[in-house]
Amino acid sequence: MSKVLSGIPPEVLTRFATDLVAWQTRHGRHSLPWQNTRDPYRVWLSEIMLQQTQVSTVLEYFPRFLSKFPDVSALAGASQDEVLGLWSGLGYYSRARNLHRCAIEVVARFGGVFPQDPVDLQSLPGIGRSTAAAIAAFCFGQRAAILDGNVKRVLTRVLGYSADLSLAAHERELWNYAEALLPTRALSTTMPRYTQALMDLGATVCLPRKTDCPRCPAQSMCMAKQEGDPLRYPVKTRKLKRSSESLWVLWAQNKQGQVWLEKRPAQGIWASLYCMPVFESAEALVGALPHGQAVQHDAAFVHVLTHKDLHLHPVRAQPAGNLSPVLRQGVEGAWMAPAQWQSLGLPAPIRKLLAG
Repeated sequence: MSKVLSGIPPEVLTRFATDLVAWQTRHGRHSLPWQNTRDPYRVWLSEIMLQQTQVSTVLEYFPRFLSKFPDVSALAGASQDEVLGLWSGLGYYSRARNLHRCAIEVVARFGGVFPQDPVDLQSLPGIGRSTAAAIAAFCFGQRAAILDGNVKRVLTRVLGYSADLSLAAHERELWNYAEALLPTRALSTTMPRYTQALMDLGATVCLPRKTDCPRCPAQSMCMAKQEGDPLRYPVKTRKLKRSSESLWVLWAQNKQGQVWLEKRPAQGIWASLYCMPVFESAEALVGALPHGQAVQHDAAFVHVLTHKDLHLHPVRAQPAGNLSPVLRQGVEGAWMAPAQWQSLGLPAPIRKLLAG
């Protein structure tokens, strides 16, 4: 079993960046719509969208977002509802809320121009250390290291780094290694290419459950390949426990075919999205309806979140009038026709229900 490395092998230190840059030039990805640009707005937008989302999905959303909000000032001037509506379906909606807040701060604090320093970038909402480094490297040639999940996998395998990344001290050490491996010359050219090479390796060659070592530019220096068991890296023993929650969803539809939707609170599940009224029990839902209101319980279904299973129970009702179908105060809601709710930010399972 590998030991935690006290340093980087000299061969890796001298060759790794150079070999990756050369490999990316010949074999890497070059045609993605957010590549071949030094525009920090486009790079930032793609980095946020690509967090926990597949490239194929982002390819659908990225051009639509740019068409609606072509620059950071346009995004900053939009309402949060507009941003969430366009983001609807991408999931992880805190990214969209932070995206909007970040645009507002870039305009307010930096005059609408993204800062070049990774420290300044990291001070903005929704931009962590790795995202800040990606923007700084791609757009400004800054010598800054990225360390997302894909890059952790690549580096731990190449270095044979078997320390448990559940511990913050070990992740900090891996950050130090990532910084030591960065190119040292012609940074305006090599930093974007090297950063993209790490992303490409993790996305196409050095995969979580499969490796294509013959295609890897680092195969000759990779400790994991020499050991014959690359899939054991990275090591992370602490697993987040999955939980489950049951929610009852009121599907109230009037005779005109409009559905009652409410804006969720700014905190908690589906924050700031529009949604059917949600209750913690069937009794609470029925108790909030006008007395004598007939309901129909549809089949429950499970919506899977990252670390939680939501058991959703749709309950249909058709109120007699056009007043709010639920008796509770302080909740913003309205009857909305399909032409209205299709452009709103809606939780994925609610959009699925409405789409039939």
